[in-house]
Amino acid sequence: MMGPRQALRLFRINWVFLRHGLDEVILATHLFRPLRWIMYLLPWHWVERDLPAYPVRVRQALEDLGPLFVKFGQILSTRRDLLPDDLAVELAKLQDQVPPFDGAEARALIEKAWGCSVDQVLDEFNPTPLASASIAQVHTGRLKNGTEVVVKVLRPGIERTIRQDLALMYTLAYLAERYWKEGKRLRPIDVVREYEKTICDELDLQREAANASKIRRNWQNSEMLYIPEVYWDWTRPNVMVMERIYGTPVSDVETLKAQGVSMKLLGERGVEIFFTQVFRDNFFHADMHPGNIFVEPSGRYISIDFGIVGTLTTEDQRYLAENLLAFFERDYRRVAELHVESGWVPHGTRIDEFESAIRTVSEPIFEKPLAEISFGHFLVRLFQTARRFNMEIQPQLVLLEKTLLNIEGLGRMLYPELDLWTTAKPYMERWMKDQVGIKGLFDRTKHNIYSVVDQAPELPLIAYRILMAYDKRLRTVEPINKPTIQPASAPALSQIISGATLLICGTLVLLFGPGQWLQETTGIAVMIGCYTAGGLLLLRAARRA
Repeated sequence: MMGPRQALRLFRINWVFLRHGLDEVILATHLFRPLRWIMYLLPWHWVERDLPAYPVRVRQALEDLGPLFVKFGQILSTRRDLLPDDLAVELAKLQDQVPPFDGAEARALIEKAWGCSVDQVLDEFNPTPLASASIAQVHTGRLKNGTEVVVKVLRPGIERTIRQDLALMYTLAYLAERYWKEGKRLRPIDVVREYEKTICDELDLQREAANASKIRRNWQNSEMLYIPEVYWDWTRPNVMVMERIYGTPVSDVETLKAQGVSMKLLGERGVEIFFTQVFRDNFFHADMHPGNIFVEPSGRYISIDFGIVGTLTTEDQRYLAENLLAFFERDYRRVAELHVESGWVPHGTRIDEFESAIRTVSEPIFEKPLAEISFGHFLVRLFQTARRFNMEIQPQLVLLEKTLLNIEGLGRMLYPELDLWTTAKPYMERWMKDQVGIKGLFDRTKHNIYSVVDQAPELPLIAYRILMAYDKRLRTVEPINKPTIQPASAPALSQIISGATLLICGTLVLLFGPGQWLQETTGIAVMIGCYTAGGLLLLRAARRA
């Protein structure tokens, strides 16, 4: 049930839509279709108006509706599998800039979070914000030890405002899904649900600080990327204190060139950082637009704002790498098979039909020089095609697609001749080789060793129980059956004993062999041999029994 405040807000939304010439959006739904004749009674339809293009009007309407709708439009712009290209591109232009709130109020919020005066923590605090956005604003300061910091504080009452607007968005999404002819395809309720998760994550600054700390550890002492330090003693759910950084905004190309920064190196480093975060770290900064990236005179990137991050499962990493490699080898059948194997499309999908659809999308791309092929737009087209085969878009893949588009656009802004494929392909090939080679096997074994250690003491008992159960079965067999079963029983019993012994030996080798009394590769080989032989013997014994 909609309250008076929500009803008033809904009225204002409709009024903004009408003012921007978007009355067709409202009257296009099944709910209002019988009233479409009203359009001809509206005064602005009596004279011809010089209106901007439809995507521009949508962007302008969202800007008028306020910062939370602006942020929703930004996130919606990443769903290129759902939106027309012109609308997605226009929504990406939305700027998350809102007037700051009073510095004295920010100071009061910080002091309440810290439980003490700002002067007890900081020698200096600038009440004029350095930056202001829809969720939080940032002030500069100096710790008692002289360290320059930035203090990020959430806007007062922002959580209540977000909850109210989210409730209204869900109402609009429900109406759109029920009454709009495109509603079923665009799944507005799911889109709002994704937005809710993203926006609620950004309301917890401790979460953002934890993301920053993890990425900082991953890139400690790197010459390519620097992440500011978080000061945990003064970080709270609504306040975050971080090292202040100085650098040139990455979009200021002229200044970077004047500093002697190599644009080619900068573009290639951006691509390498992205693929390293995705494949090596499996933890990537998913909001890498130019406003969050700075560059030192040495050419090292500095990254800020870690409210949105992405991760992939190991399976998703492998399928993504294989997809991109297969795509550039024009092995469209393999691309189709990978989509089915990964579960991204239903298992009943006809491979030949899916392959044909992928070929139709991909072949025109290869008419361009390699340096002009866009990874990001390829993924967009691929996901759009897969939607026709009932592909359920995974949120982590949407984040990946958005980040790749940002990185690709950034790289080519810095160095238009950037060949993303030449830069990325060797990295993905090395990663795939590591995954399927002996190193990958050893790394996965080390990752799972604690689970094996936990179960290792039980293996002798499990083997003993198998033997006792088998012995009991032999003792309870009726005499009439003894002549037919006994000949097969001795080999089966021998196989059970041998198989259990090999499993125990393999576990002991795993625990105490590699790197101690055996070389790592030899120990791994012995362990695999023991497990394989033991498993085969137990399987054969089970068939005999």
